Amino acid sequence: MIFIAVRFTARPEHAENWLTLVDDFTRATRAEPGNLFFDWSRSADDPNQYVLLEAFADSDAGAAHVRSAHFAAGLEAMAGAIATTPEIINVEIPDQQGWGAMAELSPRD
Repeated sequence: MIFIAVRFTARPEHAENWLTLVDDFTRATRAEPGNLFFDWSRSADDPNQYVLLEAFADSDAGAAHVRSAHFAAGLEAMAGAIATTPEIINVEIPDQQGWGAMAELSPRD
C-alpha cells in the first residue's frame, strides 16, 4: 500500500470553501480502481489548514493517479487557493491494504 499524508494551508479567503474547491478531484480519485481511501480533515488549531490522508493499493495505482487528468485539474484548482507549498509524507507499507483495527482501544458494551 502507498500511504500519503498531505498538509495544505489555504488562503483565508478559500478556507471555508476548500472542500467544495476539491470536490471534483476528491470524487474522481475515490472512483479510481486502486484507491483505498481519500479523506480530508480540517485542523482544530488552524482553520486554514486541511490534511488529506490517501492510500493506493500499490505503486502502479499511485502512478496512475498522478498521471490522471483529474489530478492535473485538482492541482490547477488548488494552486490559486493555497497560501504555502503543501507538505507531504509518502511511504510504502508492505502487506497492508487499508485501515486495520486499533489493538489498544475498542468500544465498551
